[in-house]
Parts: sequence; C-alpha cells; structure tokens
Amino acid sequence: ARWNHIENLDVFFRRVYKYYINHGLTYMILNYVFELMQFLFIILFTTFLITCVDYPVLFGDKLPSGHTGDSHKVTIPDAVRPLGQCVNRFTTSIICFLVIAFTSWAMRLIRIIWNLSHFIEIKSFYSEALKISTSELQNITWQEVQNRMMKYQLEHQMCIHKEQLSELDITHRISRFTNYLVAMVNKDIIPVRLTVPLIGQRLFFTKGYLYNLEAILFWAPGSPFDNDWHLRPDYKKANKRQELAEQLSTRIFYFALLNIVLSPIIFIWQILFSFFSYAEIIRRDPGRLGIRRWSLYSRHYLRHFNELDHDLNLRLGRAYKPASKYMNIFYSHLLALIAKNIAFFAGAMLAVLLALTIYDEFLLTVEHVLTAVTVLGVIITSCRTLIPNEQDVQCPHKAMKSILCHIHYMPDDWKTQAHTVTIREEFSTLFQYKLSFYLEELLSPLITPFVLLYALRTKSLTIIDFFRQFTIEVEGVGDVCSFAEMDIKRHGDPKWLSSNNPERNQQSTARDGKMELSLINFQMKNPEWKPNPETSQYISKLKEQGNDYLLQLYCTSIFDKLLLYYKKFKSIHIRAISFYSNIRKCKLFFTATFTLKFIVFGMVTYVNNATLLTSQHFF
Repeated sequence: ARWNHIENLDVFFRRVYKYYINHGLTYMILNYVFELMQFLFIILFTTFLITCVDYPVLFGDKLPSGHTGDSHKVTIPDAVRPLGQCVNRFTTSIICFLVIAFTSWAMRLIRIIWNLSHFIEIKSFYSEALKISTSELQNITWQEVQNRMMKYQLEHQMCIHKEQLSELDITHRISRFTNYLVAMVNKDIIPVRLTVPLIGQRLFFTKGYLYNLEAILFWAPGSPFDNDWHLRPDYKKANKRQELAEQLSTRIFYFALLNIVLSPIIFIWQILFSFFSYAEIIRRDPGRLGIRRWSLYSRHYLRHFNELDHDLNLRLGRAYKPASKYMNIFYSHLLALIAKNIAFFAGAMLAVLLALTIYDEFLLTVEHVLTAVTVLGVIITSCRTLIPNEQDVQCPHKAMKSILCHIHYMPDDWKTQAHTVTIREEFSTLFQYKLSFYLEELLSPLITPFVLLYALRTKSLTIIDFFRQFTIEVEGVGDVCSFAEMDIKRHGDPKWLSSNNPERNQQSTARDGKMELSLINFQMKNPEWKPNPETSQYISKLKEQGNDYLLQLYCTSIFDKLLLYYKKFKSIHIRAISFYSNIRKCKLFFTATFTLKFIVFGMVTYVNNATLLTSQHFF
C-alpha cells in the first residue's frame, strides 16, 4: 500500500493534524502565499520609505524639483525620488539589511515549498486512504479522522511495530514534545518567573523563549532526542547526569550567544512588524489594547496532557467571558474618576472641533487640526476602557467558580480568596492585557538571551534528571513523557484518590491533579479508548462518586421544589399537613402519588443526563 510502513510516524501524524486544523490544502497555500507577500512587503516598503521619499518636499519645507513659486500644489509623486536616486542612497547598512532580509525570505520560501510538497501527499492520504474530501473536512470531527486512521492501520500497517494503534498512540506522536513542556511547566522545571530590579517578580514566557526551549531540548543538533521518538540512551543513565548537565549548560550558553548576535536584527524586525500591524488599530480603536487574552504561559499551565490545540482553544474560548467578567470586577475608583473627567474635557474639545469643521471645512486645512482630532479620539476611547459598567454585579467568587469549570486548574486559595487583589494579580499572569503581550514580544529578542544565560543554564541538571525520571518507552510509539501515559499506578496522587499509597513522594506526582484531570478529559474526548485495568478502575470509581454526589444534589433539589409546591397548595387537603411533616422528617421518603410521579420522572431524567451532569460538576 502507498502508506505502508511510514518511517517517521510522528512527523506524518503531525502533518495530518495540521492539515485538519487548517481545513485543507487551499487555506494552507493561501496562508503561505500571504505570509511571503507580507514579509516581502515589509522589506520593500521599509526600504522605499528610507531611500525613496523626499520628506522635505512631502512636508512642504522645499519645492519639488522643476517647480518655482508657492502656488504649486504638492502631490505624492512629487515627493518620490526616481529609481536611480533611490539606489544611489543605499548605504552599507541598508545593503546588509536587504541581503539578510532576502536571504531569510528565500529560506522561508524553500521551507514553504518543502512543506507544501508533503501536504499535497497528506491531501491524497485524506482523500484516498481516509475517504475524506476537502468539503467534508470543514465539519468532520478529529475523533472521526482518528478512528479512520486506526481502521486504516489494521488493513495497511502504517506502523509495523504495532498491529493496532489506539487514540493515545496517535496523540502521543502528535503531542510528544508538547507533553514534556507541559510537564516541565507543571513541575517548575523551566524558569519563567524572573526578579526584575525596581519592579519585582515578573513572569516571562514569550514565543522567542519557547522557540529556543524547543530547539535546545528537542530538535536542534545535540539535543537530548536523537530523532522525533527516541531519547538518547545516555540520558537514561544516572551516572551520566553530571556530564550531560555540563553539555546542556554549554549548549544553552551557545544558544544565548547566538541570540545576542541576532537580537538587533530580530528586534528591528519586531518593531517594523508591530508598527505595520498595530499602528492603525491603535489609531482607530485603542481600546483593543485593553482587551485581555490568554497568555502563552497559561496555554502550557492550563493544558492537559495529550490535549490537542483545537480542544485547548475551545476550552479557553469558553472561559474567556467569565475570565473577563472576573477581571472587570477589580478597578480603581480613583482612576475611574480621573478617566471620567479627562474624557469629559477631551470630548468637549473634540465636539467643538467637529462643530467648527461642519460649519466650515477649511478648518481641516489648518495645521495640526487633524492630529488634534485623532489624539482626542484616542484619549476618549482609552479613558472609556478605564470606566467600569455600573450595571455589572460584582461577585468574584462566583466568577472564579465559572472560570474553574473551564480552565480546570487553579491553586486552592484562588477559590476562597478570589475577592483579593493578590489573587487578581496572580490570575492576570494567565489572562493578560494584549498591550502587555505585544510589549513582551517586542522586547523578547533583548531579554531572551539573558534568561537563557542566567536562568535556564542553572536548571541544566534538573532538566537532565527530569528526562531520566519521567521518560518511559511505549511499544510502537517510542519514548514519551511518563505523565502523558496517564498511568495511575505509577503517578497517581493520593489527594485525588488515584493512589493506594498515601506516603507517595510528591516528586512522582503532577501538581494540581493534572494527570488525573488529563485522564478524565482524554476519556471524555475518546470514549472508545481502553486504558489499563488500574486506570479503568479509577475512572469507574470516580464515576460512582460523581453519581452519588449528583444524586444527593438531585434529591435535595426535588425536596426544595416539593416544599415550595406544598406551601402554595397546603390548603387543598388536610393530608398535605401529614405529607409536609413526613418530608421534614426524611427528605427521601415520599408517600403522595403525585410525589412518586415526580421521583420517577426525575430519576429517568437523571439517568439520561448523568454523563453530562458529571462533566459539568467536575469540569
């Protein structure tokens, strides 16, 4: 068969998944084309602005060449130099910039062509092997794609090391390295909290930092993994830990030096990209910078083991509204008062300028009038973001519980101290302002080298120990993070009733019940998945406890409804008095016929919805 014995199933399954979340080849081609065009536009447009625009002519400080007198009206072509003059203005720094930029663009083009050649193959795999057309891809679930791949494995043996692939096997190959990063964040192996002078402790976890981590630990030459699925044998030997830690420290040092060398180029690129991307947004709608988003750190802290990107996005998307509502509860009354008054003064001046403009459009030609209108509009919009909605009901504890239903992870004191500013500040590290995100990414090229040098290098031995202690080999899959295997017997936490050993060292368990919650989440997403006996027993026990809890809630709810019903109709018959007395003595004994009907109907509803209710209460 065409896809029999695939050499690198990790890369293949990752491409299959990427093809799925990008909705087909057409979208991916257009995305790549626009990516190249955007890169090329920034290079050429920046060069044009530096060398080809005659700014004295544009600003009216001098007349265009070939024109005399003050009556000439300056146009944009008058301020653009001829091509020959543009080339003559090229300096050594500009030429170096263009060489580096076009080299980077050419490398990106080659990489895109290489990727597309493989995704054309993936398109054929979807249509021929999985029988999924591009139109069907828009609405099909990943579970269905996964099931078809497992059926295809039985017939054509994509993996020759294992006759049958499970949902967990496929997910392991897609999320192998991501699971390691999630575990490292959970165990505080990766340094993300830095102490900044005069500011205090700040959380730093940017795309640039993450890219360096992935390169150092997973795919760059000399990394612990010698291929996509195999950890180097030396990393599994305890007597090699010191030697390997020194090698890792040296490799991190070289990466830091490389980042220092490239930081000016990357920083300039970040400035240009940010300016072209966000300048118009700031002018038109500056309030968008006050909108919050889930931080890159939160996407690793809140992520389950074996959770794929689309499931994580869906879960955090559901948590966005309650998280925004919680953060909006906290505001400074003093700052809101100042913002109201600033908005009033700015609005008054803007109203006058707009009224005068309506009366006589000549006002727009007066110097700096348009600038004043724009600045006043930005001030007003910015102030409005600081003024709270007086109609909002402030209930931080309820809001935090709503957030927990979706994000699943948070320290215990967040649930009881949700009304405090301290908890609000801690939660803001997960749910940050977009402005903070943009500034962190902008400054990342300058900060990342020093984080690698002075923070990550000190963790070299800890990282080596982590790989040795939390890596297991799975038949037909290769080396994976042991937490991702979700083995209750190996890593069960006594606090979550998943271990019979209450004295188990916390070193071997994931924090905040991450492994147990990941197990439940994976089971819900893949109900046909069959775990090992210990894990199956734990899931069954958890379901029983959940059912008992729901039954208690349901009976209490039924009692409250019947009590209310009785109070409304207690004058109907003298038996109601006896019935009410019986209910007060024991909530679960009902004698009236209409009460039995309620119970039968309620229990049928309970049985039909037990699974749904369990997920709502526990997640």
